[in-house]
Amino acid sequence: MREILDGMIQTMDEVRPPRMTALRELHDAEDRGPFSILIGTILSARTRDENTAKVVRALFARYGTPQELADADIPDVERLIRSIGFYRVKAKRIVEVAKIIAERYGGAVPDDIESLTSLPGVGRKTANCVLVYAFEKPAIPVDIHVHRISNRLGLVNTKTPEETEAALVSRVPKKYWLRINDTFVMYGQNVCKPISPMCGVCRIRTMCDHYSRSAASRGTGPPPEPPPPR
Repeated sequence: MREILDGMIQTMDEVRPPRMTALRELHDAEDRGPFSILIGTILSARTRDENTAKVVRALFARYGTPQELADADIPDVERLIRSIGFYRVKAKRIVEVAKIIAERYGGAVPDDIESLTSLPGVGRKTANCVLVYAFEKPAIPVDIHVHRISNRLGLVNTKTPEETEAALVSRVPKKYWLRINDTFVMYGQNVCKPISPMCGVCRIRTMCDHYSRSAASRGTGPPPEPPPPR
């Protein structure tokens, strides 16, 4: 797994240094905490990373604590997050979550999967993102990029993100779990895209089932080794 992760980073650095994901940006910001990661993950569904980061900054500039967001007027929250998908549904959801965090947990975001998934609208992917990016606890959040790339590489043979998570957890050493989501998401956005993946520049293509099958179907034989590092 280390060779895969390192190969992805090397490929992205050579092709185009990737922009940080929204959750990594929130994690690295000095003034952000677990609550911003939780809310940011909820807001990120079906939304571009750059939009998510911008909206979260605007939201927390006005509502800096769970209690403040819990007391917020829904129309004002809608106005602040209007640029993201499903903003009306998400505005109600994040206010509801803020109320539970403020009232049930004293303003502190829980750091266990059971408590997180008990929150309204928080599934395993969101909960695992909070564990990884807010608390740096080993977990494997599986979104469309992690699911797609894991299957393309042949790490798993699964139909759903839930199946992919279970398979990766059982097969990948825990010491690599914290790196998987961030690296795979950046790779899926920049190189291993859903349509027309950039196999020609990929430094891990010799380990990829998808590339091997594609080469065989073209009659080009086994995939060549990538060029040596520059």
